[in-house]
Order: sequence, then C-alpha cells, then structure tokens
Amino acid sequence: MERIDPPLTGTERETLRAYLDFHRATLALKCEGLTDEELRRPASPPSTLSLLGLVRHMAEVERQWFRRTIGGAVVPHLWSAEHDFQAAYDASRSTRAEAFAAWEAEVEHSRAVEAAAASLEVAVHVPKWGADASLRLVMLHMIHEYARHNGHADFLREAVDGTVGA
Repeated sequence: MERIDPPLTGTERETLRAYLDFHRATLALKCEGLTDEELRRPASPPSTLSLLGLVRHMAEVERQWFRRTIGGAVVPHLWSAEHDFQAAYDASRSTRAEAFAAWEAEVEHSRAVEAAAASLEVAVHVPKWGADASLRLVMLHMIHEYARHNGHADFLREAVDGTVGA
C-alpha cells in the first residue's frame, strides 16, 4: 500500500477518501520490514497490544463500519464466533500474511461500499447509538480510528526496533 499525501484541494469526498487512505497506508508503513515475531510482540507491558493486533483490529473495524453498517451485509467477525471485537487484538498465533490478507480484503470491500454510495449524506441506522449516521460520519470516524491507533503504532514500533516517525 503506497502512502500518498492527501491533496490540498478537492471535493469533500475526495479529501475524506485521501485522508482515510493516508492513515491506512501509515499503519502498513509502521509494520514494514518486521518479522511475524516482531509484529506479534506486545511492546508495552502490561498491555498485550501488538502491531499485528492493531492490523487485525482495523480489519474488524473496516468490516463493521463499511460492510455491516453502511453496506448492510450480514457477515461474521473474522476472529470471533461470539461477536467479540477484542478477539482481533490477540495476534499470538497470527502471521503477517493472515492478518494483512484479511485487512487488505476489508479495505477493498470498504472502498467498494463507499464508492457505491450515492453521496456522503447516505445514512443508516446504528443500533448501538440508537440513531442514524451518515457515510460522512463513518468516514470521519474511520480517520479518527486510524489516527488514534497509528499513535499506538508509533510507540509499538519504536519499542520493537527503535524506528520512529512515519
């Protein structure tokens, strides 16, 4: 996944897409060049969070917000038969190939769902909020979600091999 700086001008939708893709690529960049063992390493005890756990979590988040919420698809969780979002964080037996294949597939599904939506005003009911949410809000939420977790990835990567910056 190539990281391209978002444009300084463009439509609202183009800008949201670009920032979301920028943050997706940042997560991939944070994992670049590491072995499976390094990606699984919980680098900040007592937390068990790892870079690979973040990738798996973001696959679930993409799946939830784009495929289930906006797209209306009825699809199971990737790593839990009990609808447990926390299960994705346990990457102790995961590999880069497995986690990244799932995440990249979900990103492609997300892009397709977003592209098929007529506008950013498309709204769907979100049961846990008890209210409707627009595609615009979902895209902003996803940018926030990636930005927050990319901050975690900064610390995790530095603890693994000393690499800083993105």
